[in-house]
Amino acid sequence: MDLKNNNVPLEINNVDQELANKIMKLFTGEHTGFVRVGPKGYFFPQKYTEEASKIYNMPLRDSDVFVASYPRSGTTWTQELVWMVANDLDYEKSAAVPLTQRYPFLEFSICVHPVMKKKFTEENSYSEDKLKLLEDVIQPGTDQLASMPSPRFIKTHLPLSLLPPDLLETAKMVYVARDPRDVVVSFYHLNRLIRTQGYIGDFKTYWHYFINDLHHWTPYFEHLKEAWEKRHHPNLLFLFYEELSKDLQKTVRRVSQFFNKDYTMDEIIKLCEHLSIMNFKNNKSVNFNVMAELGVTITGEQSFIRKGKAGGWRDYFDEEMTKEAESWMQNNLRDTDLRFPHLEEDF
Repeated sequence: MDLKNNNVPLEINNVDQELANKIMKLFTGEHTGFVRVGPKGYFFPQKYTEEASKIYNMPLRDSDVFVASYPRSGTTWTQELVWMVANDLDYEKSAAVPLTQRYPFLEFSICVHPVMKKKFTEENSYSEDKLKLLEDVIQPGTDQLASMPSPRFIKTHLPLSLLPPDLLETAKMVYVARDPRDVVVSFYHLNRLIRTQGYIGDFKTYWHYFINDLHHWTPYFEHLKEAWEKRHHPNLLFLFYEELSKDLQKTVRRVSQFFNKDYTMDEIIKLCEHLSIMNFKNNKSVNFNVMAELGVTITGEQSFIRKGKAGGWRDYFDEEMTKEAESWMQNNLRDTDLRFPHLEEDF
């Protein structure tokens, strides 16, 4: 499948159906299959083909702000930090308007298979308000953004190569990266929590899908490298989750400088308190509550905002997986000067 005729200069290939069927036995939210996109083979549900051209050719505004990452890299934390800094520390609006409304998720609709949309619609059919809310949540991001006033804040997990090619010449982007071992633990729990993914396998099996680029938005390192190569562009700020965790005040100052904002030390301290993991876990505005309200998440699984802990992967990896991860990371970092700040001596 070639989308060049649809103004997307990328080849899209179907994943072998036998392999797709094997994956779908564990990822029960998908019911058709998967595709690989572009020369790096980014892995997506089949429904990506419906949105690819609209996303790639999306009209941009010079006031647009993108927060981008591979999933579970500190995206939500970074979203709230960026929004607060760019909006003059408007705590009142932050509390009143859920993060999901302040930041449309550009490609979320590709994860909602028609079978799952039908289920969610039937389950919420008793309430017109919930049906309207459901439609808002699963509406393609490009449609949502077309009617939004400026400035628009946009969440995406897409790599730069699948976004509008003039993005960095037009808008701003804050990209956040995280140790992939912590990413995979957090993403495993999210895939169990959210029914659009519906993962029912064990962690080790999930890990192997992740490192073999058989999971949404992989390959992981190619995703990061694309942003890392643009880190000196004046419209891109590259952050590491571990930096936020280690010295949040310093990161707030970097983000403030990126948006040409100047805050006092007292204001920065107050913002850091607002962003502390304990306050974040208790902040309804950032906790994806709308998904629970609509039955998109599964009761009994870990919450959307988890522990916010760097290095928590050690509680999940056995010795074999630890060695496997070290080898995988070393191999993928050989051709780049990308280094995680907490691992510079190891890789």
